[in-house]
Amino acid sequence: MIKIRPLTDLELRGRRVLVRVDYNVPLDEAGRITDDTRIQASLPTLQHILDHGGRAILMTHLGRPKGVTENLRLRPVADRLSELLGQPVGYVRETVGPVAERAAADLANGECLLLENVRFNSGETRNDPDFARELAALGEVYVNDAFGTAHRAHASTEGVSRLLPNRAAGFLMQKELDYLSGAIKNPKGKLVVILGGAKVSDKIEATRRFIEIADVLIIGGGMAYTLLASRGEDIGKSLLEEDRLDFAAEIMNRATDLGKPILLPVDHVVADSIDSGAAALHVDQIPDGSMGLDIGPVTRRQFVETIGKAGTILWNGPMGVFEIEAFAEGTGEVAHAIADTTGRGAVSIIGGGDTAAAVNALGLAGRMSHVSTGGGASLELLEGKVLPGVSVLEEG
Repeated sequence: MIKIRPLTDLELRGRRVLVRVDYNVPLDEAGRITDDTRIQASLPTLQHILDHGGRAILMTHLGRPKGVTENLRLRPVADRLSELLGQPVGYVRETVGPVAERAAADLANGECLLLENVRFNSGETRNDPDFARELAALGEVYVNDAFGTAHRAHASTEGVSRLLPNRAAGFLMQKELDYLSGAIKNPKGKLVVILGGAKVSDKIEATRRFIEIADVLIIGGGMAYTLLASRGEDIGKSLLEEDRLDFAAEIMNRATDLGKPILLPVDHVVADSIDSGAAALHVDQIPDGSMGLDIGPVTRRQFVETIGKAGTILWNGPMGVFEIEAFAEGTGEVAHAIADTTGRGAVSIIGGGDTAAAVNALGLAGRMSHVSTGGGASLELLEGKVLPGVSVLEEG
């Protein structure tokens, strides 16, 4: 496990602190923020810097712009952050250059500045050394609190860090690393891993890792149907990745060799189409013309019973098309079971954007031990991969 300097070890007073945050928040058509979870998650780090006399200069991306894109400017983010911090947050419509340099130089102790969307500059995703140097020139200290982008070697996450030796992980970054690494290296009690979502191909390496370390692996969602098909079950029109059938069979065989259970759906909620108006039916076997869109009630009971015996729970991926009410019950029952088990002392970690969205929509986020802000980053860390934005923070 790499050793990273904590934020509390940095001398902050009077220093320009360049902070990489993850404010890639959803906006509606009017440009209003519809979910500020990621902004709120950064507040402890920012408040610590400001309270200790630091001059915070924030970098983030928003969306995937190709050059300057007006509807992806960060003014709404600056306005919301001002409200949450209870103080004005400066904002410049440039990321680097004379205007940004002047705004950074003019900051007083305890003040905060938000730079424009770093992805407006193509050097960000290319980790361009010149762009990284321009960013680094704005600060004296570097703090990375953007776990959601830590699996990307970009200029604001990896390049800048190499240029500012006084660097540390923010509180959110440290919390993510502690929870996720702890779940793998030192789980409390029985480790139950729950995987869902649409595709097996999105979670191949994670599934391989989890079958080795988990006590029980639960698989639902669309990805379950490729595994069911690999053992000869009829899945009708359900989602099938034919090119992953060999992998699915490999996982099933490995589980048998290890003597570990993989729990798959034994009944289903089906419809002829994913249309919200389609008639939803509960079946034990999927008819030829139908597709599985949620786990059935018998499966839910089995999953809930297993979750209730866990000491550590990792969940990544919904159990069905939870955005449509008729196919949301499986995800809801799993979420409530995890919350209840957490209340009895288990450690629960929720990963992945869709899973976090489901937990938030159900009002259960506060009953989970940790809801990760990084979907891809959390999966890669759990798979055992080195995250560029983390490894570069390692103390020499």
